[in-house]
Amino acid sequence: MRAHLIRSVAAAATFAAVTSGVVMTLMTTANAAGPSATTARTCSVPKYPGLGYFTSLSVSGTNCSTGDKVAFAYYHCRLQHGKAGTCHSTVLGFGCREQRNSIPTEIEARVICRKGGATVVHTYQQDT
Repeated sequence: MRAHLIRSVAAAATFAAVTSGVVMTLMTTANAAGPSATTARTCSVPKYPGLGYFTSLSVSGTNCSTGDKVAFAYYHCRLQHGKAGTCHSTVLGFGCREQRNSIPTEIEARVICRKGGATVVHTYQQDT
């Protein structure tokens, strides 16, 4: 019985040592990436070029200037398919997905664009 208890204590000590080593490795890796690697930044909203307005703009892994450019490029891509069109191609190398809530007179949408580790999220309201 005593030998069984010693083996159980030894196994528990080994498990604790391995677990703490994994946790320390994960913490070091997260700190090396830095807080800006995953932190979203809210940007000032650019002026909408048509009948409507951008309601929000945030970026992660890139800067607000790039976010502005992506939002405008997405807007122009949409208009190539009509006033209430959607964009189905990449814009400035970003692949974008749009979620819409529409009524006959208005479009409200959230657009998420990704390129590598960079993400640009913008929302807009447009009169139709």
